[in-house]
Amino acid sequence: MNKNPLKFHKDLKGKIVVNSKKRITKDNLSLAYTPGVGRVSKEISKNKELVNVYSGKQNFVAIVTDGTAVLGLGDIGPEAAMPVMEGKAAIFADFAGVNAVPICLSTKDPKKIIETIKNIAPSFGGINLEDIAAPACFEVLAALEKELDIPVFHDDQDGTAIVVLAGLINAFKITGKNKESKIVISGAGAAGIAIARLLEEYGFKNYCLCDSRGTISKCRQDLTPEKEIVLAKSKASCPCADCSEALLGADVLIGVSKPDQFTADDIRKMNQNPIVFALANPTPEIMPKEAKRGGAKVIATGRSDFPNQINNALVFPGLFRGLLDSSVKKVTPKIKINVAEAIAGMVKNPTTEKFIPSIFDKNLASIVSGAVKNASK
Repeated sequence: MNKNPLKFHKDLKGKIVVNSKKRITKDNLSLAYTPGVGRVSKEISKNKELVNVYSGKQNFVAIVTDGTAVLGLGDIGPEAAMPVMEGKAAIFADFAGVNAVPICLSTKDPKKIIETIKNIAPSFGGINLEDIAAPACFEVLAALEKELDIPVFHDDQDGTAIVVLAGLINAFKITGKNKESKIVISGAGAAGIAIARLLEEYGFKNYCLCDSRGTISKCRQDLTPEKEIVLAKSKASCPCADCSEALLGADVLIGVSKPDQFTADDIRKMNQNPIVFALANPTPEIMPKEAKRGGAKVIATGRSDFPNQINNALVFPGLFRGLLDSSVKKVTPKIKINVAEAIAGMVKNPTTEKFIPSIFDKNLASIVSGAVKNASK
């Protein structure tokens, strides 16, 4: 197979298609379209809930982005974001049988994004927000969760948080660490804030966050409301320092920030058997070989060419399968934790070489969707 991504995408001219479920013939055209479809529309006009019975709405998800925080590429615009959204739609389809539609918006205004999504919501059973930069992503998600009657999920926030929690559950089994362990999160954008929130929900209170200006601490006067909230909930004593200094006496480092941020010497500042999740893509905050040289016991990255890939694709296909099948209207902390525990539970005997399941595990989507259903009962 040719490994050139430019040729791959050029030859395909898009990775997804829309097909008719039933071949249109002379016999069924009058049912699929006019005049028969008019009767169906009349029934829905009397009771809007019937759209979930007589149409495919309940299996359609909108993947919505403004192109401001794409992969490790940053603000590249809606056109450049399109191949990424198509890839996500292909994963939805292949892994969970969910029909997903890429929608790339030519606005960065949170209010316009919110209004647009509200206007297209009648066509979809769920909304997957993708690659919208902080702080706009927080405003968009909060507003849509409040105003829509279908589930809204920002994968960069909670998809990342769920799979990080799943990895930590098993990493703690390997190292014998517990919920009192000190956790340093490098990166206080969408992913970092969401990770802190979910860890706190799960009972991990001893955490420090860092951004490009240093630790999120009481000596800072420039904190956003989201950073103020996670600081208030943290039980750790976060030093007024840079992230490297914050690693002194830490047990876990979770990187969702920038390439090559840490060295082996930084990892040596941590407690014995440290856990390092270096998730920046494509270049991690510290390469696995360097982290191991610093004494890291358990290592994960966001890359598929190293063991233990922390990948959101472990979460979103099965999560939406469960949300849609159970008619769930909101993704609650209970659902997120259930999914994380279910993913962790797929690796029965976690080791340093394998403590996260593969996204190609044939049981993954059904186990995750089952966790959603159980949490929503």
